[in-house]
Amino acid sequence: MDDGTGGIVEQPVKFPVWFEPRSNGGTPMCQAMIKTAEEIAAWCDSHPDSYPPTILHITDGESTDGDPEELASSLSKIQTSDGSTLMFNLHVSTSGAMPIRFPSSAVELPDQFAQLLFRMSSQLPEHLITYATEKGYQVGFESKAFMFNAEAPEIVDFFDIGTRSSQLR
Repeated sequence: MDDGTGGIVEQPVKFPVWFEPRSNGGTPMCQAMIKTAEEIAAWCDSHPDSYPPTILHITDGESTDGDPEELASSLSKIQTSDGSTLMFNLHVSTSGAMPIRFPSSAVELPDQFAQLLFRMSSQLPEHLITYATEKGYQVGFESKAFMFNAEAPEIVDFFDIGTRSSQLR
């Protein structure tokens, strides 16, 4: 959480973690989407009146096991009574391109990997648009849950905005 002076203050928050991140070569995005769909479909079946699952996907976007776009589209159709699954994508890149935060268009994205992740990202729901605006981001109803080459404080904001649940609306 921003401490108001440019620093960051840790704040404990309880929420379910279904997968522990790990890095071991390759980017099996299709495999990850399939496993995620299995887990969240079961969770939504057991919790039909809950805030919908939010996927925080951090990747270089270079899938090594096929095209994940259709699988991501299927994931977004899994829902609870409160809405569809939200897909947030944080694209990490070695390019020197400027950071892009919650864009409404793919026009400025530098490569096909960023454009793919943009297309896979959900539109920000209204309550998250409000929250992102309060944090200083220029967002609107067409803004996507996507960041490219984010700086450390923006990554913190990405997680903070992405994990903002319905109780905080």
